[in-house]
Amino acid sequence: MARKYSRSASKDVKSAMDRRKRGTLKRGKGGRGGRVKSRKQAIAIGLSEARRKGKKVPRKRSSK
Repeated sequence: MARKYSRSASKDVKSAMDRRKRGTLKRGKGGRGGRVKSRKQAIAIGLSEARRKGKKVPRKRSSK
C-alpha cells in the first residue's frame, strides 16, 4: 500500500511542531494572528506548508 503523505511532508510537520514548542510558530497571513498554542493547529500549518511546496499530501477535506 502506498503512502498517503510523503516522508518530506512529515518533516515539514515536524519542523512546524518544533517551531510551536519554541514559540516562534505564528498563525494567519504574515503571522499577524499571534502565536500558535494548539497542537492540532501546528500540524495543520505544517501540512499546508508541505502542500504549498508541492509535496505529496492529500487535499484538504471541504466541510459539509
